[in-house]
Amino acid sequence: MRFDELKTPAYVIDEKMLIHNLEILHKVEEDTGCHILLAQKAFSAYAEYPLIGKYISGTTASGIYEARLGAECMGKENHVFAPAFTDEDMDELVNICDHVVFNSVSQLKKHKARCIEAGVSFGLRVNPEFSTQGDHAIYDPCAPGSRLGVTLKNLKAALEEEPDVLSGMEGIHFHTLCEQNSDDLEATLKAVEEKFGFLMKDMKWVNFGGGHHITREDYDIETLEKCISHVKKKYDVQVYVEPGEAVALNAGYLVTTVLDKVENGITTLILDASAACHMPDVLEMPYTPPLRGGLKISDMEDEYGIDKDIEIDFDMDVKEGIWKPAKNGRYRYRLSSYTCLAGDIIGDYQFGREINVGDRLVFEDMAIYSMVKNNTFNGIQLPDIVIMDSDGECKVWKHFGYEDFKGRL
Repeated sequence: MRFDELKTPAYVIDEKMLIHNLEILHKVEEDTGCHILLAQKAFSAYAEYPLIGKYISGTTASGIYEARLGAECMGKENHVFAPAFTDEDMDELVNICDHVVFNSVSQLKKHKARCIEAGVSFGLRVNPEFSTQGDHAIYDPCAPGSRLGVTLKNLKAALEEEPDVLSGMEGIHFHTLCEQNSDDLEATLKAVEEKFGFLMKDMKWVNFGGGHHITREDYDIETLEKCISHVKKKYDVQVYVEPGEAVALNAGYLVTTVLDKVENGITTLILDASAACHMPDVLEMPYTPPLRGGLKISDMEDEYGIDKDIEIDFDMDVKEGIWKPAKNGRYRYRLSSYTCLAGDIIGDYQFGREINVGDRLVFEDMAIYSMVKNNTFNGIQLPDIVIMDSDGECKVWKHFGYEDFKGRL
């Protein structure tokens, strides 16, 4: 079927855009010799793993089930990191993973013998205590009191107590970024080298973690490649990069239908999609997602120099890709959901036309952190998962029903 024939709500994976991203990532691998891994915590649509595996080197996991998924469905390099591992998980992980990254020296001590016995390369996550997150403290692994990664102080204490505690270790890992450009990587790498360079010279690999927005239009790939090449040459190591968002950035949509309009000082559109259930990052980050044909009120001043409190009518000129004075007036709506959660608000938008019950709206950049985080709160149905090929043909890959709701409880 075609895009406008889909039953809503539905997540749509855009393979044409996915391939666009993968070609960029593949070129970085070719230019530098690094290995790029899909961070499955952002995007785990395993129907696309055979396609993804044609372009990049493998997968990385944050838990046992992601690790199993990577092994079963892509079957290339398979890495895993978690703040802690159970004995039961480690028994399986050493049979399906090539690399295991430990979060603490105590976890490394506890599990490294199994890794050595199984021939699995293992490393340690370090915390450079160098924050570049800005306002998003929830995503800052370098925030004061962070449980993620070993600080230099704690590492030195462990080495003083047991000088050979790291024997057999082959790599170090740092992950400090979130939706950031390569200037933040460059600054972070300097801090990592200053604090942990003495370790890097004895390693076989260094993992730069994720959060690199490599496929974003304004991303500075040249600086990323410079950082990778510098570390490879100086320390004679293999470099890994673990983007999640960059693999599927702008490669998915959430299609929804307007069920009702509610007036109470604000005109609210009630949708058959939910921030709380279907795109939790909207509330957690928080952020207002891009909407096809709609201008985010919060962005009017920041992106377009328009005072959002001034009643100016704007509409999108699709051919030119810019906002122009609207021909049909100004229509502002709050987009919400049919859950009972009062705060299930997606955001406020302006349109160049009136939106009515039965109209379809399309949220963009919905491949990442949507399907992997959704839930059935209120007994709300999960959206279908649809794959749209490069010719625009759509096929429903997954449909969810009552048994999927019941089976989680």
